Amino acid sequence: MTATAPAPADGAPAPAVPPGSSPWQLARRELRRRPAVRVSLAVVVLFVLMAVAAPWLGALGGWSPDEFDKSAVDPYLGGLPLGSFGGISPEHWLGVEPVTGRDLFSRVVHGAQVSLMIAFLATAIVVVAGTAAGIAAGYFGGRTDAVLSRLMDLTMSFPSLIFMIAMLSVAKDVNRIVLMTAVIGLFGWPGVARVVRGQTLSLKHREYVDAARVGGSGAWRILTRDILPGVSGPVIAYTTLLVPGMISTEAALSYLGVGVRPPTPSWGQMIAESVAFYETDPMYFVIPSTFLFLAVLAFTLLGDALRDILDPRGGRT
Repeated sequence: MTATAPAPADGAPAPAVPPGSSPWQLARRELRRRPAVRVSLAVVVLFVLMAVAAPWLGALGGWSPDEFDKSAVDPYLGGLPLGSFGGISPEHWLGVEPVTGRDLFSRVVHGAQVSLMIAFLATAIVVVAGTAAGIAAGYFGGRTDAVLSRLMDLTMSFPSLIFMIAMLSVAKDVNRIVLMTAVIGLFGWPGVARVVRGQTLSLKHREYVDAARVGGSGAWRILTRDILPGVSGPVIAYTTLLVPGMISTEAALSYLGVGVRPPTPSWGQMIAESVAFYETDPMYFVIPSTFLFLAVLAFTLLGDALRDILDPRGGRT
């Protein structure tokens, strides 16, 4: 079936889309025509590069995220930063943390690394597990579908945030990043599985799938060669929309004190610590909050655009 690009918002006719365009080709063609999405994509790339280059950026600023600078705070004013706007200066590009004098630029870029790492790893677990479960349930049907569907219902019935807090509070001497990734992924896969199951049900009786089955292709070959490419568009769109939710979840758990533990920096943890200083040093609250807001907004806008392009029916429902 020939893919057609959605018409632009201004009513101008959409350019013809070559037959057989892949989801990635369609996405690239459409994203180039949307200035707001190009800006969002640039912000996403900037955050990813910042997370990858966090150790070098911290070294460029001259401070490690755990290094104290007592000369940057005033001990006679409760440890408030010296200077204007939270201690912003040539030595500390985004100011310093009250009391400790730790460099905010270094902590923000290292916090981006932690937050995005957890978000991407948790999203990968959710997408892989959800796609596998959804394809298996939709293609094989019967008892397999019944068992997996009930497992989806059971997982989605839990109040996920409460159980995340409980599980993270009980576990003590474990790697917090690995634990948070596993816990967030545990409660996130049913949403992807439901989307993929519905797509698989609509694809399993298509002519090309029946032809592959009659031609002697096994279930594994049909699933990987025929079904999986057919569900890739909605999965890509859903994946991009998952990332901002994962970033927010990690920030919320760290804000509540059950996520990443000090001295490892995290945006949510920094926001939680800044609450005590929001009147005397508002920049300590504004800076990590702004980075968190921009990351979530950029990923959300990019995900919405990809959903409209790759899964237009899902965007209208």
